[in-house]
Amino acid sequence: MERALRNRLTYGPLMLGALIGLLVLDNYIEVHTRGMFASLDGRGIKGSGLLVILLAIAPPAVVELARLFAAVQVRPYRLIASMGCSMLILHAFALQFPQFGKISTSTLALILVFVMFSAALRRARLKQAQQAIHHMAGTVLATLYVGVQAWFLMALRVKQSNHFSGTMLSLLMILLVVKSTDIGAFFGGRALGRHKLIPWLSPGKTWEGLVCGVITSAIVGASFARWMPGLMWWKGAIFGLVIGGIGQAGDLLESLMKRDADMKDSGSSIPGFGGVLDVIDSPLLASPFAYILFSLF
Repeated sequence: MERALRNRLTYGPLMLGALIGLLVLDNYIEVHTRGMFASLDGRGIKGSGLLVILLAIAPPAVVELARLFAAVQVRPYRLIASMGCSMLILHAFALQFPQFGKISTSTLALILVFVMFSAALRRARLKQAQQAIHHMAGTVLATLYVGVQAWFLMALRVKQSNHFSGTMLSLLMILLVVKSTDIGAFFGGRALGRHKLIPWLSPGKTWEGLVCGVITSAIVGASFARWMPGLMWWKGAIFGLVIGGIGQAGDLLESLMKRDADMKDSGSSIPGFGGVLDVIDSPLLASPFAYILFSLF
């Protein structure tokens, strides 16, 4: 336990520093490219730093997910799924360019068809029909689980649907809300935890910890709303409450897959945290719901 905590305290700040550095680079590029492209109506290129982050974490996340799937005899083609995820992320990045908007819907459908068709061709090339459905289904599911959720995170950064979405603050709000939920649930569960949340799935989680977690995320959301132009504090609290709860659901969803695969962690690439998938599961699942909430607010 002490070693795990020491690793978390060591690698946590390093990951946070790298994340902040890339997001600062993202904002720098946006500011210094304003007015360079007439099609952007004076806006700069958004999401460059986030693009680097997502393209870097998507392939290892797919590999870890494939390892979980393989434990139950579902073997996605990792390279095809990684390519599909990368194309989805690039698709979302390109949404900020009006010229791409004309073909964005058809291109999105084409990417998904490409993944499925490529998996079928990969199996056919081996002249093997056995478990073709397993390979195809696993490849598509891995692409959807990582790539589609990452698509929403990128789209939230680049699309300007109202006066505060499309800004770096929207991404920071998601991350702060999700991680504050984890912190509130951890300490609240240790101090007050009496009733197990889902003992057969995640024995360490309690109802008291969940309540403390979502209360913490609601407070963080309400507090952060003051930095978001046009977002009332009570809307920020609702955002924190919903996204915090969804983030916990994302953690439980991965726990369900790990339980099925009989694995404690999705990987061991990040000491103290497990794998890449263990770190990003909550923000990824929260991103589609954050996209919807920001659009409604």
